[in-house]
Amino acid sequence: MFVEKIPGDYENGDVNKNLDDDGRVKRTGTWVTASAHIITAVIGSGVLSLAWAVAQLGWVGGPAALVVFSFITYFTSSLLADAYRAPDPVNGQRNYTYMDAVRAYLGGRKVQLCGLAQYMNLTGITIGYTITSSISMVAVKRSNCFHKHGHHAKCETSNYPFMVIFGCIQIVLSQIPNFAKLSWLSIIASVMSFAYSFIGLGLSIAKVAGGEEDVRTTLTGVIVGVDVSGSEKDTIKWSPVVPENKSMKRATAIGVSTTTIFYVLCGLVGYAAFGNDAPGNFLTGFGFYEPFWLIDFANICIAIHLLGAYQVFAQPLFGFVEGWCSRRWPGNRFITSAQAVRVPFYGVYYINLFRLVWRTTYVIVTALVAMLFPFFNNFLGLIGAGSFWPLVVYFPIEIHIAQTKMAKYSFKWMWLKILTWACLIVSLVAAAASVQGLIQSLQAYKPFQLQD
Repeated sequence: MFVEKIPGDYENGDVNKNLDDDGRVKRTGTWVTASAHIITAVIGSGVLSLAWAVAQLGWVGGPAALVVFSFITYFTSSLLADAYRAPDPVNGQRNYTYMDAVRAYLGGRKVQLCGLAQYMNLTGITIGYTITSSISMVAVKRSNCFHKHGHHAKCETSNYPFMVIFGCIQIVLSQIPNFAKLSWLSIIASVMSFAYSFIGLGLSIAKVAGGEEDVRTTLTGVIVGVDVSGSEKDTIKWSPVVPENKSMKRATAIGVSTTTIFYVLCGLVGYAAFGNDAPGNFLTGFGFYEPFWLIDFANICIAIHLLGAYQVFAQPLFGFVEGWCSRRWPGNRFITSAQAVRVPFYGVYYINLFRLVWRTTYVIVTALVAMLFPFFNNFLGLIGAGSFWPLVVYFPIEIHIAQTKMAKYSFKWMWLKILTWACLIVSLVAAAASVQGLIQSLQAYKPFQLQD
């Protein structure tokens, strides 16, 4: 990541005291903060649609898919952690970004392809989080309406004003200079994600235990012709004792294992509660109506979580553009200069006009795109399908092969290639299904009705 060097980063004029061995501002991240970033990013809006996802695959395919792809994610993330330095994973030169790692080990056109996939993914996720946050905020309003007027009341409202509110808050949060200043927001977001996940899980358990209605579940999921038609089915502090790749692997293990446990629990218990009729989002799709105050609190937690999660994904993109522009036009004061402003209860904050204009513009554009495509499940699926294969599977495996100088056609080389191609097929099928779902959602879209 690009890290700004401004006077406020140095204490008492002792520059060396606040610089790492590569001359950059001293890194303060640990495996704890890295784990918080991972949990913030991964335990997000997706957990709310897991009951629906398991309903598509059933008791056999649902849990199997969750466990298998969690293991693949952990495996390839561990490979990527070893690529932080090159050519040696412990003592080599640092790669500050994903693209730097690809450049160091693979080079050529793959660097541009990595950047395209990565930043399109980051942009898509911030759009998705804008959609999801507005759905949760609307759900609070609708929950109170249903409680007052009954569950069959229309209680329709537009998502658009809430997207504007979310965007305005993000304009302020986006002025946080860089990822290193974001840990407090990420920790708050992690707490919120645990809160609404536990609420959703608890409500599902209560619904299963109550046994008030017959719920139809199957080993293979929704039935064609009955349920659906045939066409629907961070930067780490350096330590001479614990290398960064070891810390990152530890954070990855904690983050992925924690999210996997939550995903399996929420998916299976949610499916047991709702069966093949599971809603796309069981906290905003009104799988639950009561207790309405608890539903409201859960949706508020979702909105707060997504405020932080948005920044986790947006900051790398902000840093990339600002770093590129500062290198391209080093003499442009609009891009490189910063003005000191004293902020009450904060201290001195350095305002960079280019950062202010660029980040504000980005938030506005993502909010506008979210207004055009307010479809939660299919948009989420398309983002996941488009980013999973290149960023989670292909590049980490190719980097590992290059880093270890693995012999072509060796046993390990062969099974890594088989894994790559198998995941590509899964991603293509998922992308096709998501595109079809988006088309159907567009055809049925009502702009002033909650989309779930």
